[in-house]
Amino acid sequence: MAHEQVKIFDTTLRDGEQAAGAGMTTPEKLEIARQLDRLGVDVIEAGFAASSPGDFEAVATVAREIRRPIIASLARAHPNDVDQAWGALKGAGQPRIHVFLSSSDIHLMHQLRKNREEVMDMAVSMVARAKGYCEDVEFSAMDASRTEPEYLYTMLRAVIDAGATTINIPDTVGYSIPEEFAQLLMDIQENVPNIHKAVLSVHCHNDLGLGVANSMAAIQVGARQVEGCINGLGERAGNAALEEIIMSIETRKDFLGVTTNVDTTQIYRTSRLVSDVTGFPIQPNKAVVGLNAFRHASGIHQDGILKERSTYEVMDPASIGWPGTTLVLGKLSGRAGLRSRLEELGYQLDADELAQAFEGFKLLADKKREITDPDLEALMSDQRRAVSENTSFTMEHIQVSCGDHEIPTATVKLTGPDGFTTTDAATGTGPVDAIYKAINRIVQVPNTLAEFTVNSITEGIDAIGQVTIRIQKDEGVYVGRGSDTDILVASAKAYLNALNRLLAMEEAKKESAAGVPNP
Repeated sequence: MAHEQVKIFDTTLRDGEQAAGAGMTTPEKLEIARQLDRLGVDVIEAGFAASSPGDFEAVATVAREIRRPIIASLARAHPNDVDQAWGALKGAGQPRIHVFLSSSDIHLMHQLRKNREEVMDMAVSMVARAKGYCEDVEFSAMDASRTEPEYLYTMLRAVIDAGATTINIPDTVGYSIPEEFAQLLMDIQENVPNIHKAVLSVHCHNDLGLGVANSMAAIQVGARQVEGCINGLGERAGNAALEEIIMSIETRKDFLGVTTNVDTTQIYRTSRLVSDVTGFPIQPNKAVVGLNAFRHASGIHQDGILKERSTYEVMDPASIGWPGTTLVLGKLSGRAGLRSRLEELGYQLDADELAQAFEGFKLLADKKREITDPDLEALMSDQRRAVSENTSFTMEHIQVSCGDHEIPTATVKLTGPDGFTTTDAATGTGPVDAIYKAINRIVQVPNTLAEFTVNSITEGIDAIGQVTIRIQKDEGVYVGRGSDTDILVASAKAYLNALNRLLAMEEAKKESAAGVPNP
């Protein structure tokens, strides 16, 4: 029996970026968009073009480069937003303008401060304006789950008449219970006579931990587009986690009777890339992609798995691209072996990228006797960060002296964006504090360290340590990550990574203020 298709709408680059401290540069957004393309999502919401010149550039870049999926830009129900969205999207192979407007009395009264008639006119006129630019127009009735039903039905009917081809029902504040949300979707289909002219979509937030449950309930009653983010990123408690929705559909086709266009073997790689770029680690017990998702500690469970994996696993780890075996490499391993394993892990490298990866691999092999898959992922993450920092400071040398009877002292040598090398030293309350103060003496960018975390990537005394930090300057929060077998070196790498991102963002703002035109 043929299964109906559910479209997967990924908003990691837009709503996912709204997670506090998850800002992404345009090259990082493009890298994630390319991976989302490999994953096979149907729609990529590349950003909110009118929100800033940086977002406009990101949407335009993704629209030019990524050709297979639909590329969408969010727009408020405002003429300039719609115009900006089209300005960024006009180079896309399949553009979509996504207009949103509040519909609940709570939002109308306290945020928009407009009456229902005014809001209705805004919705209809801006959908019509978007329709004048492109055929594919989506309309979202923000806070639909708390909207008076009759008003919602009237609004949806009007925007479909105005040209909306997708109607999105957001549970904007994660308020709904699955049974209640499913009933709302059924009522809409019963009371909006022209609903058959549009694809019915949902966008569920996770404030009560029900984002995926509400999305699945909506699919059961007819929703044929689901919006969400990789790893459940997003505003506040995040959005419905797309990897969980996708694998629920894949695993329970027998019950749901629907399917997707997604290549599920790309899920693992996509999840790890988004985590690396945003600096949000994946909790070990996270469904589908967490470190413990396919681990079994209980003796009873281990016994069952050894006899038949389906006793305690409803998914094949290989189905999401989880590395089935850990091939251990060492200092005698060659370039071909490295390439083969990296390709199995989902990395697609050209000759120059492979040469750079092999150089880093040999340096790591001098420090570690055995190099496992997590080590390789950390190596590739460091390489990706180095490539993305075009105009940046790089670390040439670091030396630290500390002890219980010594004043922690750090000496660092950095090469700046101008190509000149500078050495400086500083003391601190501890070795990391001394390193950061020494770096600050060279870079001279005032900031506040808001978060510092250390995790072990692999097991053993020679494990690679990964440091994630967030620094704050004015209203901006910038994430940095670094990994090394020496945790102090990893700390320095993470700090430089965050500073380079801060500098890149500030440079982009200066160019915008100077009148550099949008692409």
